[in-house]
Amino acid sequence: MTKNRHQAVGLTDEQVLDMYRYMLLARKVDERLWLLNRAGKVPFVISCQGQEAAQVGAAFAFDKEKDYLCPYYRDFGAVMVFGQTARDTLLSAFAKAEDPNSGGRQMPGHFGGKKYRILTGSSPVTTQVPHAVGIALAGRMTGENHAVFTSFGEGSSNQGDFHEGANFAGVHKLPVIFFCENNKYAISVPLKKQLACESVADRAVGYGFPGVSVDGNDPIEVYRVMKEAVDRAKAGEGPTLVEAVTYRLVPHSSDDDDRVYRDRGEVDEAKKQDPIITFSQYLKEAGLLTDESESALSNEVQAIVDEATEYAEQAPYPAPESTLMHVYGS
Repeated sequence: MTKNRHQAVGLTDEQVLDMYRYMLLARKVDERLWLLNRAGKVPFVISCQGQEAAQVGAAFAFDKEKDYLCPYYRDFGAVMVFGQTARDTLLSAFAKAEDPNSGGRQMPGHFGGKKYRILTGSSPVTTQVPHAVGIALAGRMTGENHAVFTSFGEGSSNQGDFHEGANFAGVHKLPVIFFCENNKYAISVPLKKQLACESVADRAVGYGFPGVSVDGNDPIEVYRVMKEAVDRAKAGEGPTLVEAVTYRLVPHSSDDDDRVYRDRGEVDEAKKQDPIITFSQYLKEAGLLTDESESALSNEVQAIVDEATEYAEQAPYPAPESTLMHVYGS
């Protein structure tokens, strides 16, 4: 990365340091969840490792007080930028009553919360896409000039929900940004067996709006592309499809064994481009981070994760009778 490139796209020194902090927080929370899972304390982990730069860079392009987030299950980095905390994430993992996403009723990764402007997600993949288009349409009808962020994996771009949402948004020029985190594998299916075109971004032309492919390991470049898409949306020029090309550094989930479908050499090579490492190097070259300040920040974030873990583990579970709350009956 070129020195001080962040300034050219309108990011301050403080903002890029915040980006790094959010990326580091998402990574350390994720690592803690894996340890808890392997210790038998939490039942399931769906991971963001390797995709933090894409998520954080994208989220920084939005107005947290006005815009909406419709994330997919890996988006620890994005939801943290919008206000969710390490404690929130750990409460969800332990399925405790204070879990802000669902009160302990949903699996981890089902992000939501009115105060965060995050639409509650559901288990079938890609259902957040038409929901995001609906929020964009509602904003158009009520005169609110908000933009809507919806994210998904490249496997989800093969689902009907994506195509229907993109078509409707394109026809009506709605202010929604489709953000595809292309991590190369739809669980075990490699990209070459998913797409006949060159990239997910190529699909946008069929719906009449721009498609842009960007290096998902570079949060500054992701921010630049997303900020242009947000500005375009709010100017009434319609949606954009942004494909952040990234890599999932760990298995699909804690129930997956990626050794059966990914060569270890491929994974090891991808780890050399780990965005936590490469962005740290950029910040040091820009004179914003030193080995000492990096160590201090790492210790600070680790302390936050430790406190969140202790709090969530000791927090009460939902009352059994709450099982019947918010359930439709005949």
